[in-house]
Amino acid sequence: MERPLVFINAAMSADGKISTVKRTQTRISGTEDFDRVDALRARSDAIMVGIGTVLADNPSLTVKSKNRREERKSAGQGENPLRIVVDSEARTPVDADVLNKGEGKRIIAVSQRAILENVGQLGEKADVLVCGMEEVDLKKLLFLVWQRGVRRVMVEGGATLNWSLISQKLVDMIYTYVSNMIVGGETAPTLVDGEGFTKETEMVKLELLGVEKLDEGVLLKWSVLD
Repeated sequence: MERPLVFINAAMSADGKISTVKRTQTRISGTEDFDRVDALRARSDAIMVGIGTVLADNPSLTVKSKNRREERKSAGQGENPLRIVVDSEARTPVDADVLNKGEGKRIIAVSQRAILENVGQLGEKADVLVCGMEEVDLKKLLFLVWQRGVRRVMVEGGATLNWSLISQKLVDMIYTYVSNMIVGGETAPTLVDGEGFTKETEMVKLELLGVEKLDEGVLLKWSVLD
């Protein structure tokens, strides 16, 4: 089944945490990394997040730079990439920033167990795609957006969505900005949570493509090996 190139971008603390134990939005990176992320968004066809990120951080997932938005428009694209929320139960608030801020198309991917009333309300703000019975079928979702012309998907979290994509071998590259702070907390989310692999033969291996100092931390660029 065909799918776009998929890459995860995330910022984490030196001890691997992407937020605190309270799962509230935490500023981990600095201005240089924010600009790098904005450039990545501008070069992507779609940005994908999980419902947990929407509820915790309420991101708009828009391209912040006016120049980059103008460049996208000049290239015949929308100001912002397609924004995709993976939300099995259709819990996305209708007033969420991702549905209301910035021009552009949105997709809410739900499962068949989604609440019908919520699906109806969300359908006024975004295209609602039913993919899967109990959980969103990510392979099907990626195929459906491929059919819509999406060739490059940027994943901005969270830890559960990252696990689902990686464990299903649906990720091609990973960009991790590692900051100069320690967050701690055994229940604080990491880059990848989920069930976790139990056998070494199942574990996903990466190839390091580059290391770059940014702000007070370091950017690691990884390729996911087959």
